Amino acid sequence: MTRYDLIVIGSGPAGQKAAICAAKHGKRSAVVERSITVGGVCLHQGTIPSKTLRQAVIYLAGLGQRELYGSAYRVKDRISIGDLSYRTQRVIEQETNVVRDQLLRNYVDIIPGTARFLTPQTIEVIEEDGTRKLEAEKVIIAVGSTPARPSNVQFDDRTVIDSNGLLKLEEIPHDLCVVGAGIIGIEYATFFQSLGTRVTLIDGRERPLDFVDNELEDALIYHLRDAGMVIRFGETVSQVSCDSSGHIEIDLQSGKEVGAEAVLFSAGRMGSTNGLQLEKIGIQPDDRGRIKVDEFYRTSAENVYAVGDVVGFPTLASSAMEEGRIAACHAFGIPASPMTSLLPFGIYTIPEISMVGPTEEDLTKLAVPYETGIARYRELARGQIMGQTKGLLKILFHRETLKLLGVHILGEQATELVHIGQAVMALNGTIEYFRDAVFNYPTLAEAYKVASLNGFNKL
Repeated sequence: MTRYDLIVIGSGPAGQKAAICAAKHGKRSAVVERSITVGGVCLHQGTIPSKTLRQAVIYLAGLGQRELYGSAYRVKDRISIGDLSYRTQRVIEQETNVVRDQLLRNYVDIIPGTARFLTPQTIEVIEEDGTRKLEAEKVIIAVGSTPARPSNVQFDDRTVIDSNGLLKLEEIPHDLCVVGAGIIGIEYATFFQSLGTRVTLIDGRERPLDFVDNELEDALIYHLRDAGMVIRFGETVSQVSCDSSGHIEIDLQSGKEVGAEAVLFSAGRMGSTNGLQLEKIGIQPDDRGRIKVDEFYRTSAENVYAVGDVVGFPTLASSAMEEGRIAACHAFGIPASPMTSLLPFGIYTIPEISMVGPTEEDLTKLAVPYETGIARYRELARGQIMGQTKGLLKILFHRETLKLLGVHILGEQATELVHIGQAVMALNGTIEYFRDAVFNYPTLAEAYKVASLNGFNKL
């Protein structure tokens, strides 16, 4: 039986960082990965493919140039799935090599196979040619998640699909119905709308992105409707059927009917805990396959930790990396900074959304005396140069102390711009910093100065 200090189950962002962190502190580490390549769901089905797809869509559809050259402008007249997947596969291949190289350079053993627990410190790995047993002082579960599939829907992975199946479509559908307007659903809805697909977006909630500032969510929905998307919020799907020609019919409980060539169900995600035999070590996942952990990511089983999507919120690749580092450090008594409370969130719709800190609605509930400062992309020279005039940056600040409380952005490069505000907030800065700072001109970052001046005007 091979012995390690640490065994990590899963090689996604959380597992990778956990194994490398332990290895850098002199611990013998191994990663067990059931897929043929490392990187996990994030690299092969989730974050990296979807964001690469978004970039390919923006480029090939010429979206960044239409403000300047007209709505008919595009780099390629007939965009195919092959055009989109080519770029996606190149990025996946390169990133897979990077992850493998990082693990090997840090002397982390990569063990292919499916892991399951025999005891809290003993793992059995099912390989192609048999099984092997591994023993470790500590174990970290980083198995990620998979798309949830409603039991009343018959998926055929061709016309009725989940987010994994979307990446395997043979051609771009003329009509697509997306059921579920959470982050994943609304991202893919905007991608395909940008390709010219007629998209219908359905969700049972009136505000599916309820953690997003209301003004930004309203602005995004306005832009999507203005571009032709049909949005049915507050509606529930009662039945999905397929006729003899392969056309999909979606019946809503309100009596409405929606027709489409394909339907994407985005019903959240489930922790990939099936097959781990967690019952043998006293861990009971919830009905979504998620594992309960404490602030150090310890489970109810001694010496067993869990990190990443499998522990639930915030289910971000960025935070998962930190969770992996913190868990590995705690497991071996290594001092580590706790997870920051200033987590930036990014929604890679077209246009994208990013935010850090509380929303206006949050501050109102807390009775915090705040004011807003707003800069619109159309006011920025850089926005005009880029042909990106749909967007806004909003800062929230304390009326008396001027302390920056939150940043909310809709528009191109929102997920990059948000980190300027995040840094100022982490240092307890005020909006006077933005007013007095000199920004490169012309830039989108200049929006912070414009927003701060707007805020001072309101005072």
